[in-house]
Amino acid sequence: MRALVITPTYNERENLQRLVPAVLNAAPVDHLIVDDNSPDGTGQLADELARANRGRVHVLHRPGKLGLGTAYIEGFHWGLKRGYELILEMDCDFSHDPADLPRFIAAASEADVVLGSRWIPGGATPDWPWQRRWLSRGGSFYARRLLNVPYRDLTSGYKCFRRRALESIDLGSVQTNGYGFQIEMTWRCHQAGMRVREIPIVFRDRTLGESKMSSQIVWEAMGMVWRLRRSKIA
Repeated sequence: MRALVITPTYNERENLQRLVPAVLNAAPVDHLIVDDNSPDGTGQLADELARANRGRVHVLHRPGKLGLGTAYIEGFHWGLKRGYELILEMDCDFSHDPADLPRFIAAASEADVVLGSRWIPGGATPDWPWQRRWLSRGGSFYARRLLNVPYRDLTSGYKCFRRRALESIDLGSVQTNGYGFQIEMTWRCHQAGMRVREIPIVFRDRTLGESKMSSQIVWEAMGMVWRLRRSKIA
């Protein structure tokens, strides 16, 4: 099955230089970089990597910092239009280990959505202090209970969709652009009757660049969970 890894970027030049070869060497996948006009030259580097790996690395340039959710939505449309059967999400900062890609692809043979979970046996966050671990697990528990879904790690951003999962929902109506995007996408696939499976991942903190997380993004996610609970959309 043709597989595409999507990586949104904003000021990730140092990480991208290492990530692209790691992704291409890990599995028979293509790589789409969605860059939000990074002032550090990430977009220009992405173009150089695409020229050096013609046919396997591709770039979407956007005019500014438009958010994680819209980056993935544009990437999903790009991949679906070009006939990819598997479409994967991956951060640029090596929090998501490219070596796990074959496990995601294998798990997708029996699932429509594969979630990389930090909170099932075998998953871990070895670099996190207890406060951050408690906050993340608490956020997933909060969303899981309100939305009545069984998945342990709803906020994970390392995941794989079969094309039928993405085609089962109206991507144009996805409401969330930040942290809650991951919760909303999994919930919508669940509502559409897709088979969702969690596999364990070890999530490590970035060593280069700056985190994009903010309190505004977290509060948006918490409010979004209540909106999803009240809605009937799939």
